[in-house]
Amino acid sequence: AMTSPLALTHLDEEGVLTITMNRPERRNAMNPEAFRAVGDAFVRAQTDPAVAVVLLTGAGDDFSSGMDLTASHQPSGGPPPFEFMMDAICALEKPLVAAVRGCAIGYGMTVLFHCDVVYVGESVRMRMPFANLGLVTEAASCYMAPLVMGQKQAAELLFTADWVDAARAVEYGIATCAHPDDRVLAEATAKARQMAQWPTSSLMEMKRMLKSFHTENVRTARALETAGMSKLFGGPENREAIQAFVQKRKPDFRQFRK
Repeated sequence: AMTSPLALTHLDEEGVLTITMNRPERRNAMNPEAFRAVGDAFVRAQTDPAVAVVLLTGAGDDFSSGMDLTASHQPSGGPPPFEFMMDAICALEKPLVAAVRGCAIGYGMTVLFHCDVVYVGESVRMRMPFANLGLVTEAASCYMAPLVMGQKQAAELLFTADWVDAARAVEYGIATCAHPDDRVLAEATAKARQMAQWPTSSLMEMKRMLKSFHTENVRTARALETAGMSKLFGGPENREAIQAFVQKRKPDFRQFRK
């Protein structure tokens, strides 16, 4: 198996490619290198004919705590790593299964809307931390979240930046079902292998149909989000949010309402 330290890939004999986000010491927080490594793994998944089904998971006790707020995400030429990765995930024409334990925050939650099937552990804690950071949605979640869980549920989670546990994730349709933590990966792998026994042509054709109704809207959503991010990122509220996070204190957003 080709391994990058930040994204491990393993292709089994059944045709299931497991992509493991691999920064367990940082709860799989994603820096630009990690986004690029995961993107590369998805590009490989799409182009390798030996791959029938993709399984996305995180090393250690967590799926992903989202974007690493301590890393520099400054543009460094080429497509931004997060966008590169999202392009690859959106372009994947093979079934995508997720096995999720521990924290699934920000990207760790929004990527689940792009997974066809999601299995969560009972310890899972999800959150879309955009309002609390003074930012907007990402990964087309302004479209995908309402699509997956319904308009009112999505609005509540986005405007409150609330935490979601396993039971609520299943109730809202974010997750397919919940398992004990130590069984999640095994259950997800078994389901992925059950899919992988069938013709890839059939799986890909069905996935193409399932996605066809949403491709244009996902593209529009991502463009809207990019515009919204550039409007708010680095603004006074966003700076206060990041400083409060780093200083481990409660942010004061009321100061900006004068």
